[in-house]
Amino acid sequence: MQSTTRWSDLTVQSQAELLLRPAIANNKVLSEQVASIIDQVAEGGDNTLLSLTEKFDGAKLASLQITTEQIENAVNSLSSQRLAALEKAYCQIKAFHQAQTFQDVRVETSPGVVCTLKSEAIESVGLYIPAGTAPLPSTVLMLGVPAQIAGCDRKVLVSPPDQNGNIANEVLAAAQLCGIDEIYAVGGAQAIAALALGTDTIKPVNKVFGPGNSYVTEAKKQLSQQVPGFAIDMPAGPSEVMVIADETATSAFVAADLLSQAEHGVDSQVVLVATNSDLIEQVQKEVIEQLAQLSRKEIAQASLEHSRFILVENIAEAVDVSNQYAPEHLIVQTKNPNGLVGKLRNAGSIFLGDYTPESAGDYASGTNHVLPTYGYSKVVSSLSLADFSRRYTVQEITRQGLANLAPCLIELTDAEGLDAHQRAVTIRLENEA
Repeated sequence: MQSTTRWSDLTVQSQAELLLRPAIANNKVLSEQVASIIDQVAEGGDNTLLSLTEKFDGAKLASLQITTEQIENAVNSLSSQRLAALEKAYCQIKAFHQAQTFQDVRVETSPGVVCTLKSEAIESVGLYIPAGTAPLPSTVLMLGVPAQIAGCDRKVLVSPPDQNGNIANEVLAAAQLCGIDEIYAVGGAQAIAALALGTDTIKPVNKVFGPGNSYVTEAKKQLSQQVPGFAIDMPAGPSEVMVIADETATSAFVAADLLSQAEHGVDSQVVLVATNSDLIEQVQKEVIEQLAQLSRKEIAQASLEHSRFILVENIAEAVDVSNQYAPEHLIVQTKNPNGLVGKLRNAGSIFLGDYTPESAGDYASGTNHVLPTYGYSKVVSSLSLADFSRRYTVQEITRQGLANLAPCLIELTDAEGLDAHQRAVTIRLENEA
């Protein structure tokens, strides 16, 4: 765990260096390995997926696809309490995303000239659900609910199987809630390749969503650059949280928030920006005490090596630090957190007040937990219903509307020297209607 740094004592360059994230390895070997996997899938299709699943996951599968019977058995195996929790989270997320449903925008920009902005669901989407030390049904809901509400025709879920060839029961139950019945037991870079390129079993999709390890991230990057019409959700980096706190904050709460992010992975980063040095000391003591009780304390301990404890002169300076860092998650535990919302420009998701832990947003407050990391919140939005649709425009012009607009069009096409553009206007107006 790092020591406290007083922000005002640093030069501009030192401030920028303090806010650097853990480096994302630019690993040439990784890139070559992923490129090789993509080539193998392109050539071998399903056979490659089956052999790589056996190689990397230890599962010898007879079929990639999860059957309806397997889904039903998974749901039936869960306790009523577990199912109720999934359904509660589903309803919360659905309520928030349902409110984002797009309405057509129709404007008559001048008499006889009507322009409309419309939205259409992306036809097919791939949802990647990692499988590490624990199942991630929350990610299924965060991806599946907006895909369901948007009306995507195909929702294809892929997830690495365990050694018995199974996907976690909670993941399958969450998929059923979201109306996802096309599910495949395959993960890693090979799963992304299958979604982008297609195989005999897995038909290609238009866009892929979801987090993953470095191989998955690299595969998403490479395939989005190689396959025409194939897109990914957003750039990905290690997860992170920043907490802004003043003397009114509860140190135990702040420490718990920092550790809840630190346990994600060894490359996660946690940052405390506080106006009070005593609070920072109390939080650091709490972190040590709470860390000892965690089942994933080794992971959290490693993550804390990237931590930052920054002392600022006032809340205004804290806001400046946050806007420079542009955190994925931003927790505000101050006297008047609501008063900072308009000033905090760059954050993936903001959590206000003592009783709004990041955990709520990760699971069931209703907002989406797929967020831009690594400073991308300056330019990239948190995942929403809009990401599962495409917007396009429609225009319709009457003859009189074109006649009214013609002088403008003729002048501008003349300025740009585009005679054919101009002729497409004038030829329509040469004859009487």
